Amino acid sequence: MITDDTLEPRYAMIVDDLAYQYDGVFSRESIEAAVAAARQDLEPSARITEFLPVLTQRFAEEQLRAAAQAEGRLAKGVPELLFVCVHNAGRSQMAAALAESLSGGRVHVRTAGSDPADQINPQVIEVLAERGIELTEAYPKPLTDNVVRAADVIITMGCGDACPVYPGKRYEDWTVADPAGASLEQVRSIREDLQARVSNLLRELGI
Repeated sequence: MITDDTLEPRYAMIVDDLAYQYDGVFSRESIEAAVAAARQDLEPSARITEFLPVLTQRFAEEQLRAAAQAEGRLAKGVPELLFVCVHNAGRSQMAAALAESLSGGRVHVRTAGSDPADQINPQVIEVLAERGIELTEAYPKPLTDNVVRAADVIITMGCGDACPVYPGKRYEDWTVADPAGASLEQVRSIREDLQARVSNLLRELGI
């Protein structure tokens, strides 16, 4: 049985690892705050408590990297794309996976949800696997100010006004069907729609 007593040393190790990784960029106190915030954001929807530290570390690292980029402490090597939908379990995950695959690493992609689910839609995983794209490390995560500030292009899909607007960013709202409750054939159609949109976006960015 996993208890808080057995989990706490794992969170301490996360802080140690990130403090080393971001030495000279953020103070240890900032790292501790980021890890605590990530844990607090993810814990309510955690289906298996044992996996929470791993996801917390990934989410905290993503937030720290985004904050460092937004504040000019860390250079951007490639354009930063952010895909946002309501649950971060379908459309945004598909779009991000397709963008990473089609760009060949020439963009960095993040995803978020205004009301994240507790898992990715299994049919989304299936239709991407049909294209040789494996969602092995993706997970639904909440929308934060850091990832918006770090992004160069923000794509929203059905999340209304949840995404804050900052000057100098490129915003697009895509009208894409929601795969939740859809048949497998319908989810495949959504995949094709997103692939066309992502391909066009990458061409416009010169990628």
